[in-house]
Amino acid sequence: MMFTAQQIAALISGTVEGNPEASVNTFTKIEEGKQNALSFLANEKYEEYLYTCKSSVIIVSNKLKLQHKVEASLIRVEDPYGAFAILLQKYEELKPRKTGRESPIFVGKNSTIGTGEFIGAFVRIGENSTIGENTTIHPNVTIGDNITIGNNVVLHPNITIYDDCVVGNSCTIHAGTAIGSDGFGFAPNSENQYSKIPQIGNTVLEDHVEIGTNCAIDRATMGSTIIRKGVKLDNFIQIAHNVEIGENTVIASQSGVAGSTKIGKNCMIGGQVGIVGHLSIADGVKIAAQSGIGQSIIKENSVWQGSPAFDIGKYKRSYVGFKNLPKIQQKLADLEKEISKFSNQE
Repeated sequence: MMFTAQQIAALISGTVEGNPEASVNTFTKIEEGKQNALSFLANEKYEEYLYTCKSSVIIVSNKLKLQHKVEASLIRVEDPYGAFAILLQKYEELKPRKTGRESPIFVGKNSTIGTGEFIGAFVRIGENSTIGENTTIHPNVTIGDNITIGNNVVLHPNITIYDDCVVGNSCTIHAGTAIGSDGFGFAPNSENQYSKIPQIGNTVLEDHVEIGTNCAIDRATMGSTIIRKGVKLDNFIQIAHNVEIGENTVIASQSGVAGSTKIGKNCMIGGQVGIVGHLSIADGVKIAAQSGIGQSIIKENSVWQGSPAFDIGKYKRSYVGFKNLPKIQQKLADLEKEISKFSNQE
């Protein structure tokens, strides 16, 4: 399906600069532009490709000042990356969606499935579970007993949702993830072994949550592990029992949050971050990649880095000293030599 620059501009509140009838039917990166493709420029590091790009239409910032002639038609917007994301969402919505049920599947007693569903082969749904409308369940998904799943949910292949868990509306869970697996609860006993503490709580995902591949969201020992509305988790993330993650917080890949920690809303947590248990993280906190958080963060909108982590301003000042440590050591060694000369003269 072809779209003109003018039609696209109307969708993203943009202004066309060039031929408004230039047409596109695909997307491509600006460095790989081709005829009838739509690209975007959001990062100034890629501006050099703008002047050689073969794409028919390119989305750019209102603030961009051209250094050379551009062959493509431009659509100027306030936020090129956000505008491009909107178009990708529209494109995704145009794709045909499967409906119906493949075979074989198993649906347990007293379980109900809403209309407009797609259920792939080898899906198992336990007893007393409720699946909402327009839900897509890809092959090899296992859904336990007493589960509630909302409307417009997408479950990709090989997901396991354990008994008693709740998934809200418009959630997406990617392949290989486990929701509601047992929390890591063990107690040492008199025989110098560890006895398992039963994990009798559940896991709750609120609306508009997206979870990447191969994540583990543990059920609570008692009560609920809660992933609040709008949270986005990357691939390979561990969320332990009784953790609560606030609304619209995002966490990048390979991070882990230990038990009973409460993370506020609108936080941004980088990749490979480790957060110990029973802490509180304030709203709006940003944590740099590979940081280790061993204490509660009470200051909202603060930025932390390091392992153990501390305020990023102090971290940067400390890092300057750390980088120069070999020079400092050498200066100390030289001073010791000079001092020893005076000592020998005495």
